[in-house]
Amino acid sequence: MEQNSSMNPHEISITVKTQYLADQSDPDNRQFAFAYTVAIKNTGTASIQLIARHWFITDGENDVQEVRGLGVVGQQPLLRAGEQFEYTSWATLPTPAGTMRGEYFCVTEEAQFFQTPIPEFALVMPRTLH
Repeated sequence: MEQNSSMNPHEISITVKTQYLADQSDPDNRQFAFAYTVAIKNTGTASIQLIARHWFITDGENDVQEVRGLGVVGQQPLLRAGEQFEYTSWATLPTPAGTMRGEYFCVTEEAQFFQTPIPEFALVMPRTLH
């Protein structure tokens, strides 16, 4: 399910799709697993490199976990004009719903550093019909 698509002043488009991972979740033990796929597209004219990430993961009880690190899924992708990089990662929550938001830290070919926001998206276990 596609959650959002955004544009920012640095001409990067970010789209996020999420999926509940029932086979990796254990609701009886308050473990709810979610995959999220992020597509990052350079819609500008200059090359950029994604250097680091900073996530805020909020569960259904408003507890926030911060995650920081270099790159994404072990990579620091270089995106030339018009190129896109897509990756899938995952998160677990102690509640069946929550949100994620954050920012990427990037650098241009001219060594100008900038941050680009990752708009909030929902992580929600689907309701089952009986």
